[in-house]
Amino acid sequence: MTISVDRLSDPAVRAFVTALNANGRAAFRSALAPGATMSDDGSERDLAEWTEREVFSSGGHMEIESEADGGLELVALYRNDTWGEMRTNWRFTVTDGAVARFETGQA
Repeated sequence: MTISVDRLSDPAVRAFVTALNANGRAAFRSALAPGATMSDDGSERDLAEWTEREVFSSGGHMEIESEADGGLELVALYRNDTWGEMRTNWRFTVTDGAVARFETGQA
């Protein structure tokens, strides 16, 4: 069973996932706080390079399985044209209504 994106608890996370799933670069950037950072499987990554490779140029998409911590932690089936589908964890830090950091990795 999945959770509809429009039912995600945290508005900033909801905007992030909505933009990611729509392949909307401008909306995605708008969901991020200035200077936002990220890590993938415990390694710091350049956010712009990672999202271009793993999301926008490869058709990234999240199906949300569950959320916790007020919507700041997600378990999702993530798929893209490069890696196929995998179960992933996502942890968000939200500052002033925007995603300041996200950490993702295989679940």
